[in-house]
Amino acid sequence: MAVRANPNLIDELEHYGARDASKCYQCGDCSATCRLSGDASVFPRKAMHYLQLGLEKPLRSTLDPWLCYYCGDCSERCPRGAEPGETMMGLRRWLTAQYDFTGISRFLYRSWASELAAILMLALVTGAGFLGFGYILGGGNLSVYDGAGAFLPAHDVHIFDWTMGITLALILSINCLRMWRFTMRGEQAAPVSPSQYVRHLQLLPLHFFTQKRFRDCENKRPWATHLVLMLSYLTMLVLIMFFLKEMQSGPKVNWYVHSFGYLASIGLVTVTILDLRGRVKKDEAYHRHSHESDWMFLILLLYVATTGIVQHVLHRAGLPMAANITYVAHLMGVVPMLLLEVPFSKWSHMAYRPLAMYFAALQQAAGKGS
Repeated sequence: MAVRANPNLIDELEHYGARDASKCYQCGDCSATCRLSGDASVFPRKAMHYLQLGLEKPLRSTLDPWLCYYCGDCSERCPRGAEPGETMMGLRRWLTAQYDFTGISRFLYRSWASELAAILMLALVTGAGFLGFGYILGGGNLSVYDGAGAFLPAHDVHIFDWTMGITLALILSINCLRMWRFTMRGEQAAPVSPSQYVRHLQLLPLHFFTQKRFRDCENKRPWATHLVLMLSYLTMLVLIMFFLKEMQSGPKVNWYVHSFGYLASIGLVTVTILDLRGRVKKDEAYHRHSHESDWMFLILLLYVATTGIVQHVLHRAGLPMAANITYVAHLMGVVPMLLLEVPFSKWSHMAYRPLAMYFAALQQAAGKGS
């Protein structure tokens, strides 16, 4: 069957951060250097070849970009300066947009101005909404942080959190199903039995919680910072979704809950600052180039983490009015981060990466007929 080529594909990928892929002359040094590349997935060479030929459909069905963790060794060794590591990063953004049925990912990734406008608009709507609820609908008192007459009662915020969480989970689930259809149900895909799906299911939590494949890279520091960032974010998400009442109560510190929040906050702030510093100094290959979405993600994450810390300190210091105002400012960052980053941008990688490892194992098992 004939495969249609898209001659503009390599230009389109530049909007997603792919750089200098046209310089590649398929010497294979990148794949030979990469510790994660193997017989089952020869990357980044194969993906670079598909991109140069404009083979959009094979690129959409490949898992290779998700199996790459961008340690930067391939870009360091490339004799042509084709930046294969950055191209794989660009392909992950492009694939995120392909999986997204809403088109929002494409909208955000292709224009930093559009992403910034979306963040600011959501922030303003969130601020106005919570202020309006606190003053008008809720009838709360700005001088009361928690308990009776609270400006933003934990119960009502909890309902908002769960409504937003269920909506985001539904959108991301649909996008994950599209990933499965593109990668596991294509014309060239080998049939996978239900028993194989069950047999390899443990790979999902294994790779989700450990990011163990990243450890195979020669440089272990990116794996460590990536793991700390992911676990810190998950800890805060669990605390907010299931222990919000305990988190907001006070001013006495509830050490059974807040200790986890303190550790997660330290992890988030520390790793975010280190990542921002690395992107400014450009002292590692994987920090040499930064897409606009990377900067916005890190800045938004640092804003959310620091405002959360300030809000907590103000509440424990017995300054409820200042704590409430900071809480609204905090939520103005939380809502854009969750609504945009979780299903449509950077945080969605937490779902796509372990799924890619799972699907790759299924494809290998199907290819061997096991």
